[in-house]
Amino acid sequence: MKELLEIIAKALVDYPEQVKVTEVENDHSVVYQLSVAPGDAGKIIGKQGRIVKAIRTVVAAAALQSEKRITLDIL
Repeated sequence: MKELLEIIAKALVDYPEQVKVTEVENDHSVVYQLSVAPGDAGKIIGKQGRIVKAIRTVVAAAALQSEKRITLDIL
């Protein structure tokens, strides 16, 4: 999942070398924290949050087999 997020984010930003995904796992959930360059945050979020919503949908679909709740945070 972490690799999937990195691939998607690097394709969207101007500075792919600054994309960093960290994974924080709890008992019933996993939080992925996506960090990008300050100027690239808008590209990840998109107009009215459409891009980040699409990314979250893809992540949720990829995590269907997992019993844990997946959350994506943009830092």
